[in-house]
Amino acid sequence: MGRKKKPTIEFRFYEIPQGKSCLALLGEKWIRVYGEGENMLHFHNLYEVGYCRYGDGVMTLDEKACDYESDMFSLIPPNYPHTTTSEKENFWEYFFFDAEAIIKLIYPDNISKQREATAIINKRADLIHSEEHPEMAEIIKLIMEEMRDERPYYKETTQNLIKVLISYIMRIHKSMNAENSTITELDTGGDMMSIKPAIEYIEEKYAEEIRALDLANVCNMSETHFRRTFAEIINMAPMDYLNLVRVQKACDTMKKTEHSMEIVAVECGFGNVSTFNRNFKKYLGTSPYQWKKNKDNYVGKLLDYNIHALKGW
Repeated sequence: MGRKKKPTIEFRFYEIPQGKSCLALLGEKWIRVYGEGENMLHFHNLYEVGYCRYGDGVMTLDEKACDYESDMFSLIPPNYPHTTTSEKENFWEYFFFDAEAIIKLIYPDNISKQREATAIINKRADLIHSEEHPEMAEIIKLIMEEMRDERPYYKETTQNLIKVLISYIMRIHKSMNAENSTITELDTGGDMMSIKPAIEYIEEKYAEEIRALDLANVCNMSETHFRRTFAEIINMAPMDYLNLVRVQKACDTMKKTEHSMEIVAVECGFGNVSTFNRNFKKYLGTSPYQWKKNKDNYVGKLLDYNIHALKGW
């Protein structure tokens, strides 16, 4: 009898537009039959919040299938495998934010509180009916409407609303029963969980020299087994994934600073500018210098690349 094939899990990279606190995916584009033609788990680099305007189907959170219907919302931490499937057209809207960055604004001078808050909101994924937590549902809809309308001071308003949302997430994660049928704990096991330590290691230490052996060790695997397992699950070689994350961090650094390319390269884990340029062009199709000059033209490029390469949205 042949070895059971592991499911492939897609990595989908999203970039928050410059000067904003979240990336919003709104409007009629997201009226669709979800999972049509494929049913593949995926995970994001950012925290995802979704709201089902209408429809019903199944949301898979890691290995747990949860039924959903209209007026339910999802709260999914970064690096958490999930997917949505439906038999007919549904309408979901989403926004993505960098939870760690917002938490640093909530607790600017308290690193221990930052770590505690991050751990609490990343503890599990939630699928909740708006009737259970109407105040959270209203906050989520307010954030979406602020991003849709872009009225004066919408950036400031959105950031403050996300702070409130994070506080509510921390509250329910402290109080809700872990056995609730709408919740899936992060430690449920499964293929993705076997390499999750490597994903987290890369997120924390991307600027350092990292070998595939280092990633294998944190997952308690041999290097050969780790390379094969990672590629089967993520659909990317581990070092390609590492360089993709480094390019993401480089984009963020270039948006926020006036550092030279030499400094950006080193700060983001590339040994030299040549390696930085080569990897940047591989994923974005342009040089870091040209991207920085014309970043508005390239703001969606990395997302587009991953949509094409990984068959995601």
